[in-house]
Amino acid sequence: MDIDKICILISSLSFFAYALSYFISPHMKKEFKRFGLEKIGLLTIILEFIGATGLIVGLKFNPILTISSFGLALLMFSGLIVRIKLKDSIWISLPALFYMGLNTYIFFASIN
Repeated sequence: MDIDKICILISSLSFFAYALSYFISPHMKKEFKRFGLEKIGLLTIILEFIGATGLIVGLKFNPILTISSFGLALLMFSGLIVRIKLKDSIWISLPALFYMGLNTYIFFASIN
């Protein structure tokens, strides 16, 4: 298995887990409330689930991989901006930064 596929699997499985935890853990809904985004929390989770699914489907259909990885990178960029506005520490902001970078890498790898 090559590095690109490993990155895709890591990203997609992480976003699936994050989406599932939104429905299982009350902490996730509290975080959206802390962000002032409780009204779009479910929409964000749906977009993450669609993006994660798109990464998996994108293993067979490259255009879907390109769109999904770009969408997830953009979503994580938005999450990073929210965390910066809230003055969260770099340690707390690191997952958003990591997944933004990972999906940006997947995006550029998919267009080459």
